[in-house]
Amino acid sequence: MKPLVLISHGDMCVELKKSVEMIMGPQDDIYTVSLLPNEGQAEFLAKFEKVVAGLDDFVVLADLYGGTPCNVIAKQIMAGANYRLYAGMNMAMVVGYLNAEMLGSKADLIAEARNGVTDVNEALQGLIDANS
Repeated sequence: MKPLVLISHGDMCVELKKSVEMIMGPQDDIYTVSLLPNEGQAEFLAKFEKVVAGLDDFVVLADLYGGTPCNVIAKQIMAGANYRLYAGMNMAMVVGYLNAEMLGSKADLIAEARNGVTDVNEALQGLIDANS
């Protein structure tokens, strides 16, 4: 599997990995890098570089477009780093990525993220209306 690196403010990425593992089992190819409250860009970048040092080809998912973790890694891409960076990560994206990797296909992470957002009340109303 192509490694996946989750980055976030605080430990959101760590907890997201744990939640995904509840569904998909242990994920040795998912790595996490948290920006902690007492850290700045330099500390975050150092942690990121340490995590990815042994990885040849990987994808990065960030919690928030325009947030420090995303911006720090975007600067690396602008400086010539060669990996994919997506922002707005959610569980649907991670599960979709893992499923695609298992099937040997390419995940559409933007579609996975969008499809993971649902107005459940509206969906339930549609079911009620259909059964009336």
